[in-house]
Amino acid sequence: MTNPTISSLNDLNKIKERIAKESIYSRRVLICMTGCRALGAEAVGKAFRSKIKEAGLSGEVEIVDTGCHGQCSRAPVILIEPEHYIYGGVTPADVEDIIEITLKQGKPVERLCSGSNGQVTPVLDDVPFYKHQKKEVLKYCGRVDPRKIDSAIAVGGYEAAAIAITGMKPGEVIQEVLDAGLQGRGGAGFSTGMKWNFCRQAQGDEKYLVCNADEGDPGAFMDRALLEGTPHQVIEGMIIAAYAIGASGGFIYVRAEYPIAVDHITRAIAQARQWGLLGNNILGTDFSFDIDVRMGAGAFVCGEETALIASLEGERGMPRPRPPFPAVKGFMGKPTNINNVETLANIPLIINKGKKWFSDTGTETSKGTKIFALAGKVNDTGLVEVPMGVTLREIVFGVGGGVPDGRKFKAAQMGGPSGGCVPAEFLDLPIDYESVKKIGAIVGSGGLIVMDDNTCMIDVARFFLDFTQKESCGKCVPCRVGTRHMVDILQKISNGEGEPGDLLKLEKLAKVVKTGSLCGLGQTAPNPVLTTIKYFKDEYEAHINEKRCPAGVCKELITYRIIEEACKACGKCKKVCPVDAITGEKNVPHVIDPVICIKCGQCKDVCPFDAVEIA
Repeated sequence: MTNPTISSLNDLNKIKERIAKESIYSRRVLICMTGCRALGAEAVGKAFRSKIKEAGLSGEVEIVDTGCHGQCSRAPVILIEPEHYIYGGVTPADVEDIIEITLKQGKPVERLCSGSNGQVTPVLDDVPFYKHQKKEVLKYCGRVDPRKIDSAIAVGGYEAAAIAITGMKPGEVIQEVLDAGLQGRGGAGFSTGMKWNFCRQAQGDEKYLVCNADEGDPGAFMDRALLEGTPHQVIEGMIIAAYAIGASGGFIYVRAEYPIAVDHITRAIAQARQWGLLGNNILGTDFSFDIDVRMGAGAFVCGEETALIASLEGERGMPRPRPPFPAVKGFMGKPTNINNVETLANIPLIINKGKKWFSDTGTETSKGTKIFALAGKVNDTGLVEVPMGVTLREIVFGVGGGVPDGRKFKAAQMGGPSGGCVPAEFLDLPIDYESVKKIGAIVGSGGLIVMDDNTCMIDVARFFLDFTQKESCGKCVPCRVGTRHMVDILQKISNGEGEPGDLLKLEKLAKVVKTGSLCGLGQTAPNPVLTTIKYFKDEYEAHINEKRCPAGVCKELITYRIIEEACKACGKCKKVCPVDAITGEKNVPHVIDPVICIKCGQCKDVCPFDAVEIA
């Protein structure tokens, strides 16, 4: 399609109708071509295009490279329309069967379908991973081609922007978002409408809007998935936000480690300009707005608003004291509004469907849905969107399919490295901003890492605090020095050198770091330590008083030994031992010398008789 200039909602509707009429395909094969690339999706796509042509189906079947379908544990994932069959673990060798059985006969290829309770479940909406979700923000992620603007317009893209710009006053847009109850999805959960209002009322001849896509939490990829899968939805949210606050310039600050996201959002911005949706006099009005993409260098602290602004200005990414807040004095000293990707992706939904539709989902204090990156010791990992107020149990066992290998759920790290560990006793606690805060964690941007009973909570606290300590910009002493001392104490405890007074020291240091740090990184860094001490104090005491790691993780506190009655003297453990710590002849039970053993665990991994245990 040639690039039309869109000057009204009527133009959008005409284009949408034309796209629908011009579609010649009766079937679509939607291939995740973002995260699934790492597991061979490109080869699968190449095989489909070749085999479809050979089968003479080029005029009937459209092959679409899409964003994430969500169920990353089964990558590469493809969706077949109109049947909505969802296939996982697809390889090029599976393509011929999919063409013959599904595309020609309309039947599922059972071996590629998700299994539930021993039953094959081919249809997406019946698969537990998808069935227990409520996809609103992610509705078209995996359903549209993120590199084509007409694919977005075909499903209603930019209609909300047209409604807002041509039919609403800026104050009315802000009020709609306020009444909907949308809270910022980037961490603290502050009212989005209130934030916009501050910027709207601030004095300034120029105002700026920034999309914070500096997603740095280990294991988190919510914002990345939206930029990769539905970039036009994010741009549309930015257009509406800019109109509401009176901004003429905008930035998307995205991590350079997200090359696909950078490519897709850059393409989308260029296409929106060509179609008259960015630039001067958008939709035939006197409103002008454009967006520039800026790449960050991977500093976690740049997720904090003032550090991000400093980086945008070409300075070292370090936080600044507040007040003044960015809404009053931000980029280049001008009023600046900063929202994260998921927050902005919610805006078109609110304008299109209304404040009541949005606020009907969620809890009394936390409205709408929330996207989580579900990872760790859970059967089905991936991108999950659920209503605010669902329980951790519903996410882990309903969507995620429970903990692998029959292990027990122990805890979940919620809110990224600055979040807290939520123990099993809170599995049925509704997840919203208020309830999670009460137990010492945060919803954060949506990182959710599941841990089983083989996890050492001291090791978990040390890992996350070590991350935030290394990512500290070093500007303020409490964060720079305090977190370093805390990491050293945790390491000492892990090494079996802990002392009875160490827990009190950790708690005192945590208080100093939380109250004395300049920005959110330092203020929340102690959360994993405080929550693990609160809910797993017995593990700390075992490490300190008994010099024992109950989970068998801390190397200095464990010993590997071979159970004489179980050993069949097969010699496999002896062969893999890198330091020759295992002795024993044929038909004679083997023995591990604890003095030589480096506790690498390879002997336990290879033993076919479970004869190696951790003592």
